[in-house]
Amino acid sequence: MIHATRLSTLALAAGLLATPALAQSVNLYTTREPALLNPVLEAFTKDTGIKVNAVFLKDGLQERVKAEGANSPADVMLMVDVGEINAAVDAGVTQPIKSAIVDKTVPAQLRGPGDNWVTLTKRARIVVVSKERVKQDAITYEDLADPKWKGKFCIRAGQHPYNNAFFAAYLARNGAEKTESYLKALKANVARKPGGGDRDVARDILSGQCDIALINTYYIGLMSVAKNEQKGWYDAIKPLKTTFAGGGTHVNVSAAAIAKNAPNKDNAVKLVEYMLGAKAQALYADGNFEFPVNQDVKESAAVKLLGAVTPDTTPLGDVAKNRKAAADLVDKVGFDN
Repeated sequence: MIHATRLSTLALAAGLLATPALAQSVNLYTTREPALLNPVLEAFTKDTGIKVNAVFLKDGLQERVKAEGANSPADVMLMVDVGEINAAVDAGVTQPIKSAIVDKTVPAQLRGPGDNWVTLTKRARIVVVSKERVKQDAITYEDLADPKWKGKFCIRAGQHPYNNAFFAAYLARNGAEKTESYLKALKANVARKPGGGDRDVARDILSGQCDIALINTYYIGLMSVAKNEQKGWYDAIKPLKTTFAGGGTHVNVSAAAIAKNAPNKDNAVKLVEYMLGAKAQALYADGNFEFPVNQDVKESAAVKLLGAVTPDTTPLGDVAKNRKAAADLVDKVGFDN
């Protein structure tokens, strides 16, 4: 689905294919929501004079670019989830991003293999607990397997992309045997069948169905400003400082790649670099309570609400490679049954 936007949104890619690229323009394909990106894209155009032609797609971005072939008008692809952005690399529709600004701003583990994609913002997957019933302030992911949480743990489906990425990170760190044991222990602790959404686990903590759960940080932020019953769900939970034992916090990302056949490659690099700058990082990250990848941005909404996170050092490219194996282990232990 392509959504209308006042930023010269492309109604059809065919229109771009038939029209020579403007000297000062850049073509963006993205699966992110227009309302989230428009403020950043408008600022980019105002500050650089480069016009952004944005195609907003619900899904199938890399498949579309591949189908368009050598004449694809896509310059930049912007997606959420390491699996999705890495799929674009595997599809052969990206090229290395050569930029001193990228190298300086984004840690190596938050860039793709061969620098074929770069993280723009981070979302952490952390533990929340009942504010009333659980008193600790920090936890490791490994501690979720402790039998003391039996009948008290809530989680959405193990095959959901958020959990698949988390389990793939655990697998990359610990190997298949330990990951299988971990999944069995988590399953033994669940208060209900894995399912629902991340906000639902906060609801279930409020109701007393569970005491502890996994959730993406931006959902905590969105609930904190909700004008409905979700504000009560937020008030019932306490986010814990969450890390791997001896490591950092698991993060997933929104990321950008430059298309293999980008007709406006220089402007594509400029757009990626701009989105890593302090001004754009604040606009983009705060729109969805995500963490800026630029460490110079200290006052983001997510940091103010939850504190800073230190991403685990496991390369996200390794996480992406382990996703299928993690999914197979989830099925093997019957996690979602």
